[in-house]
Amino acid sequence: MTAGHFSTRLLKWFDRHGRHDLPWQHPRNAYRVWLAEVMLQQTQVTTVIPYYRRFLRRFPGIAALACAPLDDVLALWSGLGYYARARNLHAAAQIIVREHDGRFPQDFDTVLELPGIGRSTAGAILAQAFGQRHAILDGNVRRVLARWAAIPGWPGAARVQQKLWTLAEHLLPGKRLADYTQALMDLGATVCTARQPRCAECPLQRDCKARAKKLIAEIPAPRPRRMRPLKREHLLLIRDPRGRLLLERRPPRGIWGGLWSPPLNRSGRWTGARQQGICPVIHHGFTHFDLELQPVLLKSAARTAAANQRWATLAEAQKLGLAAPVRQLLKTL
Repeated sequence: MTAGHFSTRLLKWFDRHGRHDLPWQHPRNAYRVWLAEVMLQQTQVTTVIPYYRRFLRRFPGIAALACAPLDDVLALWSGLGYYARARNLHAAAQIIVREHDGRFPQDFDTVLELPGIGRSTAGAILAQAFGQRHAILDGNVRRVLARWAAIPGWPGAARVQQKLWTLAEHLLPGKRLADYTQALMDLGATVCTARQPRCAECPLQRDCKARAKKLIAEIPAPRPRRMRPLKREHLLLIRDPRGRLLLERRPPRGIWGGLWSPPLNRSGRWTGARQQGICPVIHHGFTHFDLELQPVLLKSAARTAAANQRWATLAEAQKLGLAAPVRQLLKTL
């Protein structure tokens, strides 16, 4: 099949079966597409949509996002995970306002320099918002192309990824780039799924090499398995005489980077505080490790906090950027 036949079949399928009612499609401008693409990194569409709508109501444009306090941004992101995305989004908005008069840049290399935007995300934004001719290679698209061309191996491997990029660029049509980009993502999300793909409904089935060779279940190959280490920490729920909770800003890198959290430490002790009890252990999974948290209830006579700390009532804490397990724990206190 030529590149033209590939895109023609895909677009014909998209017109009848693709997703046309996603909130970032109406209108499909650069800010809305950018926000969606960042939220959709590592996250399903159904999970993203309510977060996206709340975020857009609070920050309807780049300028509103750029001038907002980071805490407000993180608070609306709370529960969506991968919080570096929110910090990078906020930082990129400030750069766009400061260096590009608040207009999202249309030059690929300039977009690629913005925090949190890689090659595939830059291509997706420029193709969908401006109709530019750029390839994308998110997880769904890698799966579609790897199966269609029967490219073996794990798509995260450099050698495999380079083959996929070459193929993705070769297959680009000359027009309808925005629809083509969405069509590829839709096909991977709804038909060419990781498990139980619906090959009979695929517009590319006649030319799919993995299907012809009966290799659908083997392509793409999974990420090589590695042991996920287990980390154990104590979550110190320190209350002052007024009942306020001590929170501290997490470092930019590491667990819940940039968010507010009760202090974490290994010992479960805190100078000048008296232990009053413990809460049930919390188990939380991250991409590369599992975390076991033991909440400890402590009472402190202190009323002052360090530069990266603050005392907050439970109601005040809920308005800050908190990780989902911390927010859920505080609701039980």
